[in-house]
Amino acid sequence: MRKTLIAAALLAATPFAAQAADGLSYTFVEGGYTHAEMDLGDGFGNPKADGGYLRGSYALTDATHVFGGYSRVSDSASEAGLKVEADLDQYELGLGWHMNMSERVDFTADIAYVRVDLKAKASYMGVSTSDSDAMNAGRVTLGLRGTPSARTEAWAKAGAMDGSDMDSEFVGNLGGQFKFTPTWGLVGEIQWIGDVTQYSAGVRASF
Repeated sequence: MRKTLIAAALLAATPFAAQAADGLSYTFVEGGYTHAEMDLGDGFGNPKADGGYLRGSYALTDATHVFGGYSRVSDSASEAGLKVEADLDQYELGLGWHMNMSERVDFTADIAYVRVDLKAKASYMGVSTSDSDAMNAGRVTLGLRGTPSARTEAWAKAGAMDGSDMDSEFVGNLGGQFKFTPTWGLVGEIQWIGDVTQYSAGVRASF
């Protein structure tokens, strides 16, 4: 009888423990502006690029979700007749898990595949040349996501990325959302991947 009561209590508690914190949705679409900066150290400057991004997430169960995203930043420079243009595309596809820690906070963990494509073109006096390169990597992060108030949301994540043609790099992410309605909100985020810092601002629709 005691074992039956324990099993019944665990089964009853499981759906509650798996639910997201109040006000958090793991099904949403989002898009906006993004800006990337790279710190190359003394003598190499700090290249900067601007562009846009699109990302989304879909809740598979009360505790799991899939997510994906795409962003492109571009930059160009010219001097003494030489013009250089560069595009950096980033694709991401992953699986996330979350666990309710309190009424307002979730613990999160995710793993993702990341691909980065770089395309560059240089032209001088009517003669042009182009080149491209690609990198594939895996990323793992752990973090917290919560609702400080009824209209606000915040998250913080940290982890590592490793892949082809790169050493393991620290990954960090800080972000927040202000909700105008239960569906629509403004989001802002800062992401660090090694020497690259990326700032994003956009609009999110949650379902």
